[in-house]
Amino acid sequence: MNVQLDLSERLGWPFFGPEHRALANLVTTWAAGHLSDHAHGETRAQVDEQARKLVAALGAAGITRYCVRAEHGGALDDFDSRAICLIRETLAYHDGLADFAFAMQGLGSGALSLAGERALQQQYLPHVAAGTAISAFALSEPDAGSDVAAMQTSARLDGGHYVLNGTKTWISNGGIADVYCVFARTSPGEKRADGTVSAQGITAFLVEPTDPGFEVEQRIDVIAPHPLGRLRLENCRIPVARRIGAEGDGFKLAMRTLDIFRASVAAAALGFARRAFDEAVAYSRQRAMFGKTLADFQLTQAAIAEMATAIDAAALLTYRAAWQRDTGQPVTKTAAMAKMTATESAQTVIDRAVQMFGGRGVVHGEVVERLYRDIRALRIYEGATEVQKLIIAREVLK
Repeated sequence: MNVQLDLSERLGWPFFGPEHRALANLVTTWAAGHLSDHAHGETRAQVDEQARKLVAALGAAGITRYCVRAEHGGALDDFDSRAICLIRETLAYHDGLADFAFAMQGLGSGALSLAGERALQQQYLPHVAAGTAISAFALSEPDAGSDVAAMQTSARLDGGHYVLNGTKTWISNGGIADVYCVFARTSPGEKRADGTVSAQGITAFLVEPTDPGFEVEQRIDVIAPHPLGRLRLENCRIPVARRIGAEGDGFKLAMRTLDIFRASVAAAALGFARRAFDEAVAYSRQRAMFGKTLADFQLTQAAIAEMATAIDAAALLTYRAAWQRDTGQPVTKTAAMAKMTATESAQTVIDRAVQMFGGRGVVHGEVVERLYRDIRALRIYEGATEVQKLIIAREVLK
């Protein structure tokens, strides 16, 4: 199948300006020419190497520049969620690992862009923008995923350094990153009446893999291979100059970072869903069955109609949330709606595509089989579907 993502209809929506249309065409052309459906390898070393190559290639193409502000080598004066979403949707359509490589450049460096000292920004961000340094976002812990306030990793001031102790897990790019944005407690959270602890007292730091006391304790293999690891910090000494923002502002900083990129998770899901949809439609037109093609059957037509409608509904929610963020409107509820709807819809669309392919759909290496593995994690990371429901309800009930 000669794959090509047609963005023309959606780019006419009022959420976009001419700059978004130009960017979408640029990334679509680049992706069609540089990303293929070949496997990224089965071994961890092969996946790591491919991820590094993709970051470098995205940097050479100028695409990772959209993860950083212009003053530090980026493409735009400020973050543009619509641009980030268009890039992620296009990359995900062609290659899930390429989407991952791009997204982590932004997520891993976002806190530094938002609140870092200028000298620190100048030291790291131009390399992230150019794709010559790989970044990572280390927030989650074994007992602190959705519940960030349960964080146990600590940081205490000792002269000109902070001493970090704790464990971080499910860290994307864990094991290959050149710089990690690590969140740790510099003071205990405030205890609430219900016994829970607030997220106050969390601070962000930049950690390099060569820092004494830093260790990639374990590499984690998942169904859609990408670099993932568990980090161990044992009396890890970090210069005070590598603190990001003020002490205690880490939780707010993490949420500000996620606000920029959460809608883009929905966009990645859209890319996966659109690719599965296109594969299914093309297959249904040529698959002979009972003297007809699969597309001639009303059951197939009904499935295609439902898939197309679900994708467009999710796209409207996704780009509304990105537009609201870019225009300074509240985005907590709409981003949660977009993330929940797009990822859940994509799971359904891809499952139907696999069903339409029949036995071929579960053969390792088929495009729809790869997409089936790619989509599953998106319903969990950056806030699982169940957490998005709580966020939406909380915002409605305010």
